[in-house]
Amino acid sequence: MTDRARKAIKAVALLAILILVGFLYYGQKLPPFQVRSKTAAERDVVDNFHKLWYGTRSTWRENRWLGVLTLQNPMDIWITQEIIVETKPDFIVETGTFYGGSALVWATILQQVNPKGRVITVDIKDFTPEVKKLPLWKEKVEFFLGSSVAPDVLAAVRKRVEGKKVLIIFDSNHRKEHVLKELFAYSPFVQVGGYIIVQDTNSNGHPVNPGWGPGPMEAVDEFLAVNKQFEPDLDRERLLFTFCPRGFLKRVN
Repeated sequence: MTDRARKAIKAVALLAILILVGFLYYGQKLPPFQVRSKTAAERDVVDNFHKLWYGTRSTWRENRWLGVLTLQNPMDIWITQEIIVETKPDFIVETGTFYGGSALVWATILQQVNPKGRVITVDIKDFTPEVKKLPLWKEKVEFFLGSSVAPDVLAAVRKRVEGKKVLIIFDSNHRKEHVLKELFAYSPFVQVGGYIIVQDTNSNGHPVNPGWGPGPMEAVDEFLAVNKQFEPDLDRERLLFTFCPRGFLKRVN
């Protein structure tokens, strides 16, 4: 072995030792990750991209999961996946089924982290005849037909999830009054450390659909003003571009 080779090996070994020592010494002392506030210029860039991406017909409106139409922002799917892995819910309750693509996404992830977990998805119309043929749907998903805030639907959901770890995802009627009813009705199902994900808080000019009128964002603001058990987890917006600004609500007490 040449002197140059020996020196190279020693250098690599020394670097490895320094990295290991640094990790052991500093690893537990690093502050927890927090999303840095964006500058005005950065917010403009993100908002302009958001508007372009949201308004382009070939983006989220054409997304499919296992061949099933899935009207979701992939950034939010990634963050929701992280929440599912961290919390390992026994039930994921989704309001707003449409063709069933998003329920399949949650079932796919849940199958890996809590094989006994189930997805409950609720809608006023049944567009799921085709997706119901898939083995994953048959194994992991339960479809409830009716309004998410109807007393009989709420009673059925409560019977299934009471005493279990629950993740709630709202993606049905996006008017403020309806989302607010959902928040008050379903929030008691969530344990401390669990989440409610309110989708489409980006509507009514936050930053898209400026003429929508009061919607999910306004419902979240009113809910948080009176319910101090939940807080928006802004760290879940770390990927910058989300359909759910202030919509990742974590139960903190």
